[in-house]
Amino acid sequence: MSRRRILVVDDEPFICRSLTFVLRKDNYLVFEARNGEEALAAIREHKPDLVFLDVMMPKINGFEVTAQVRADPALANVKIVLLTAKGQDCDREVGKTAGANDYMTKPFSPTKILERAREILGPG
Repeated sequence: MSRRRILVVDDEPFICRSLTFVLRKDNYLVFEARNGEEALAAIREHKPDLVFLDVMMPKINGFEVTAQVRADPALANVKIVLLTAKGQDCDREVGKTAGANDYMTKPFSPTKILERAREILGPG
């Protein structure tokens, strides 16, 4: 079986690096993007199994990226976990309506991200 592919999308370089590091250590194949436009291009190119997607980003926000991915039948199997500092119920509802599979509120530890990846995909 091929390695599971994960895309980490965040405009904060430290978050990208730390999440990528812990996921690669667990043998996932990890790609990075820094904004919504890069995220959409990477999702279409790599067709990741899972995307950890920041909500508040330049160019295109995470809700819109999620909606565009869900509108493309070729990307139907991509799982999306939104990452945000906003933990209000209304934000969760917007994320779920856009088609996100899950929602994690910042701050979180890279270990929690790894646990969520394992829950969704199984071991790397």
